[in-house]
Amino acid sequence: MLERELAKGPIAHGRPDQTWTLARIKTLIGRRFHQSHTVQGVAALLRRHGWTCQVPARRAIERDEAAVAGWAMETWPRVGEPWRRSKPGSSSRTRPASR
Repeated sequence: MLERELAKGPIAHGRPDQTWTLARIKTLIGRRFHQSHTVQGVAALLRRHGWTCQVPARRAIERDEAAVAGWAMETWPRVGEPWRRSKPGSSSRTRPASR
């Protein structure tokens, strides 16, 4: 029955757009079936029934490719470097001098 309700679409259930979110499905289950689930529980329920997360097929129209490329060239190399100790550390918190 839930799949039939989801197939009707979010607009049929009073939502302003055609996007199903876990929170909206949780609300639908509560209103239609009088059951309470967490958002994580709704996600697990959908996975068990073969539903998957969908990702947009296109990028946003407002996306500035030049800005993204500039950030990747200038900022990412500085951010991406992992922090390393200058010398090996100790696995013991009680004996830090045993390095």
